[in-house]
Amino acid sequence: MTRRLIACGLLVLASVTACGTRTPENASQTLPTSEPTPSSSASSSPSPAAESGAALAAVKRCDSASLRGEVTPTDAAAGNRYGKFVVTNASSAPCTLNGYSGFQLENASGAVPTKLERKADPGPATVTLAPGGKATANLHWGIVPSGNEPVEGSCQPEPSKAAAIPPNETAPLSVPWTFGSVCSGGKIEISAFYAS
Repeated sequence: MTRRLIACGLLVLASVTACGTRTPENASQTLPTSEPTPSSSASSSPSPAAESGAALAAVKRCDSASLRGEVTPTDAAAGNRYGKFVVTNASSAPCTLNGYSGFQLENASGAVPTKLERKADPGPATVTLAPGGKATANLHWGIVPSGNEPVEGSCQPEPSKAAAIPPNETAPLSVPWTFGSVCSGGKIEISAFYAS
């Protein structure tokens, strides 16, 4: 009986040793929990689509510090005015725009009533501006008084500039406004930016 217990003890000891015992020498080692991933070799290169996506991800958004803006008139008809809000990348690196600009009319006294309405044609799409590159948003506003607006003189306080905030940014850039009052409570329709 004693021999059997000793034999069993030796078997248990042998199996524990085979599975590994923790000693001061190997106490800090850990066993791998999964198969190691093969490292990329020089022969496997990323696809052109992956490289293009990575390059696009590296281009930062255009902010007010990198842009210069202006509003240019394009058309006028029966109390309606049309223009283009054009921004130029004034920095030395490419940047992207995607979406609509904020646009608040202002004069020397501060904010002037502005009701911005987004139009879906054209809708948002990513535009990459190289240094010196331009993007445009279409504008439409009216000059005929409506509602309680006075019919003599200016229908609203006359703006001298606009604070325009690029898409997904918070700081505005200042844009001159030389087109007089904007009626209907300062209503301006604006499109998303597109390459120009």
